[in-house]
Amino acid sequence: MKSAKPGNQPSAGKSQPLLQQLARTPDKLFGKAFGQQYGALCFRYKEAGSEIEVLVITSRESRRWIIPKGWPIKGKRPHEAAAIEAWEEAGVRGKAKKKPVGSYTYLKELDDGNVTPCIVELFQIEVTAVSTDFKERGQRLFDWVSPSEAARRVREIELKSLLVNFKPNAGKTRG
Repeated sequence: MKSAKPGNQPSAGKSQPLLQQLARTPDKLFGKAFGQQYGALCFRYKEAGSEIEVLVITSRESRRWIIPKGWPIKGKRPHEAAAIEAWEEAGVRGKAKKKPVGSYTYLKELDDGNVTPCIVELFQIEVTAVSTDFKERGQRLFDWVSPSEAARRVREIELKSLLVNFKPNAGKTRG
């Protein structure tokens, strides 16, 4: 299933929104297994308080707001892969929890223009260091926002719910 990329519009009369294409050929989308990805729900505490800020970044192609995520990495456990994605995509490091805080699904547009459904397991990372020198520097924007603002910015409904309801698990007691 191919989607139209901006600037790569099909000729007039042949243009179909992605969801219409999917509705007409569900076997192309749902006839195969879902892809597995690991995501990083990166957060930090605001100065001298218990309020948190969540990291959102833009995707490289469409520039929509997302969280750092990526495919499994050979030899790495899921929470480690999520931490690597956070470093490569946003230049942040921190303590990743081994147990996911939730998961969400979305449609991933592949490099060849095909679309595949993915399940993203989300791991919380309390950010302890931010660098300006990282692999995808200059390819994305990033912002630290409240969980409710993060939820407003992202497109995926399940991710919105995870963000708006996010409360860091265990660890330190803040006050």
